[in-house]
Amino acid sequence: MKLSHYLLLYCLGFILAWQSAPAQIHAAQEQLPLHLFTYDKTLPLAYHDSLMDTQQGVRIYQIAYASPLKGQVTGLLFVPPGPGPFPGILLQHGAPGSALAQTPRGLYLARHGAVVLATNAPFAQRGGDPLQFTLADSVDQVRYIINLQRAVDLLLRRPDIDTSRLGYVGRSYSGSMGVLLAGIERRIKTYVLAVADGGFVSHFSSTTALTGDQLSLEGPARKRWLAAQLPIEPIRFIHRTPGAGLLLQSARQDEAVAAADAEALHRAAPAGTLIKWYDAGHRLNAQAYLDQLAWFHQQLGTRAAGPGDEQGPAFPAPPSAQKRP
Repeated sequence: MKLSHYLLLYCLGFILAWQSAPAQIHAAQEQLPLHLFTYDKTLPLAYHDSLMDTQQGVRIYQIAYASPLKGQVTGLLFVPPGPGPFPGILLQHGAPGSALAQTPRGLYLARHGAVVLATNAPFAQRGGDPLQFTLADSVDQVRYIINLQRAVDLLLRRPDIDTSRLGYVGRSYSGSMGVLLAGIERRIKTYVLAVADGGFVSHFSSTTALTGDQLSLEGPARKRWLAAQLPIEPIRFIHRTPGAGLLLQSARQDEAVAAADAEALHRAAPAGTLIKWYDAGHRLNAQAYLDQLAWFHQQLGTRAAGPGDEQGPAFPAPPSAQKRP
């Protein structure tokens, strides 16, 4: 059965329960649909790469591997000089965004002694709007998490990686998706989740959404979308994340994530989670990236920040301001 058909049946059941028995659905929401994120780990990776560039001693490869749900996952791999073994870090982009746009961050981390894998989210590969406000959004979300678990399989199979030292860093959209991944994936030791909220439902809530981000769907379409998204809303999974291995970074002047949503995520996080606020907007500031280096140095044994790191990654000039989930 196709993933979209499976999710449709699941969500129809969710809607019926919601309409007919509110008390039962409240109880059902306590039961996480972990089965949606399982996949056949014996499938071949069909991995291939090609050297694209070398910068600051870091080799940059274009990569692709097979998704367990058919098709390919594409991205970039950053390999530092030397034989290793190195920590492995999964680096994910926001929405809209792409793996290629993560090149400055990939170099920044790889220069400190980590193999960095940046993959494209499903919307980045298909093109178009990241969100369609249909059942396709929940299908994409499940597909993304399965593809990220497969990315962990890839890292674990590399001989130059210390399999006990895996990390994840994501911002905005991939910060929220990192919450979901951390609630499912047990092989990653530590997570850095920057300017994240609780997920799409939290982000587009009519009571907390920033101006222009309110959910515009009405009637049955609204009910279908919410019923599909609520079971896999990342904040519902955060209690399963590794508290002492979790760093949440938020911005006081964030123009894309409401402070109330960030604070709700913080409150739901397990004991031991480190929470840091910055006097910055959604793009954060140099101190946030220095804190990420310090965190991975502590958690994974990467090299500490040094001279030349004070300005953070060498990002290009920002485009004209635009909201993104």
